[in-house]
Amino acid sequence: MFDSTAERASPQHWNERSRGRLPGLIGLEVVSIGAAYAEGRLQLRPDHLAPNGFLHAATVIALADTLCGYGCSANLPEGATGFTTIELKANFLGTATEGTIRARATLLHGGRTTQVWDATVVHEETGRTITAFRCTQAILWPRSS
Repeated sequence: MFDSTAERASPQHWNERSRGRLPGLIGLEVVSIGAAYAEGRLQLRPDHLAPNGFLHAATVIALADTLCGYGCSANLPEGATGFTTIELKANFLGTATEGTIRARATLLHGGRTTQVWDATVVHEETGRTITAFRCTQAILWPRSS
């Protein structure tokens, strides 16, 4: 799936992959990625808010889930062809209306058939936690004929 370990650890690689897709459209910026983690941020805009004026849950999920997915892709077991999300959960602990939200996704479990990732989303300016997020990824393998 990737040319090299260096490519998998390159934020530029992941930001380029985001272009023209949901992460790029919302303005997600991958800032760091490596063994068992991925970090990114999102400068809030009015279109990230719900009609009530607060941060839309889908905006936070897009940030956290993307970073967990990119982290999973960058940390697939040797020979795996990809992954698919099989479960996700979010606990919303706060909100924001402006500024920047930041997330760090970390690998909790890295097995042959599943990976479990946690992400914490915080408001950069205040340091307050916005969301605790967890997802489970099913690891995909080549099909035998």
